[in-house]
Amino acid sequence: MSERPRTPRPRIGITVGDPAGIGPEVVAAALRAFAAEPLELRVYGDLDAVTRAGGALPEGTHRRFASAAVEPGHPRPEAAAGIVGAVQAAARDCLARELDAVVTAPLSKEVIGAGGFAYPGHTELFEEIAGGRAVMLLVGRGLRVALATIHCALREVPGRLTRPGLVSVLEIMHADLERRFRVRAPRIAVCGLNPHAGEGGRFGDEEERIIAPALADARGRGLDARGPFSGDSLFHRAVAGEFDAVLAMYHDQGLAPLKTHAFGQAVNVTLGLPLVRTSVDHGTAFDIAGKGKADPSSLLEAVRLAVELARNERGEAR
Repeated sequence: MSERPRTPRPRIGITVGDPAGIGPEVVAAALRAFAAEPLELRVYGDLDAVTRAGGALPEGTHRRFASAAVEPGHPRPEAAAGIVGAVQAAARDCLARELDAVVTAPLSKEVIGAGGFAYPGHTELFEEIAGGRAVMLLVGRGLRVALATIHCALREVPGRLTRPGLVSVLEIMHADLERRFRVRAPRIAVCGLNPHAGEGGRFGDEEERIIAPALADARGRGLDARGPFSGDSLFHRAVAGEFDAVLAMYHDQGLAPLKTHAFGQAVNVTLGLPLVRTSVDHGTAFDIAGKGKADPSSLLEAVRLAVELARNERGEAR
């Protein structure tokens, strides 16, 4: 990725997500929290929903996307076009160097699916727009966890794991940990798929057939990739500082311990793309939307991390 032009203030695009969820409320909270900070926030999505949630939109290049009128807690598939369009526009503006990073509030996979969009989530949508292979990483309270597979049925996971695919994910993790997180020679621990990492083939052979050979290949390319380890104890070791990041084989294997450790403070980061994108660690929470109960902590952390990663990518001194 070529170096972005240096600007006096980082330019961060924030997408509202589903306007019927808590997105407008947490975006409004972010606008208040960062009003006096040296950064420029540009909002993409249903701007009226943000204003109704108490967000004062500062002067700037905000982008309005609202394809249907919705009320808090009452999602409508007709709003899907505006939800997806806002994400697409923010990503394209970032690729065009109009933004330094994109931060996304939550959308509903069910809503956009009912509205005619087949994306399993934000990650795949950004992957389509930006190119490359997207890798999902969550960061919280010193723990970093990436996923080898993301949004798929559990029964599909073994078939999606391949030796070259795992090597590719490890290379992306290594590169972005060094470049964007400034971790020198990152130590990456890898989970097994099966209980006790297969226990020598007794509980499954994916570790011996796929994961261990992939780790050998990665080490042959100069990566510090270790494992496969049993997932029931690995995350404790990572929290203690033995590793810089963990690669889990499937969604809940990685995100259940991460969210237990850092829920509300965790940030979702998309690795492997020619842009910086962070997001919240929670969903739309339609049940509490509009009730004043939304916690903006994760979005605030996502904005802070987006600024840090964008500056690291440009090579700015801390």
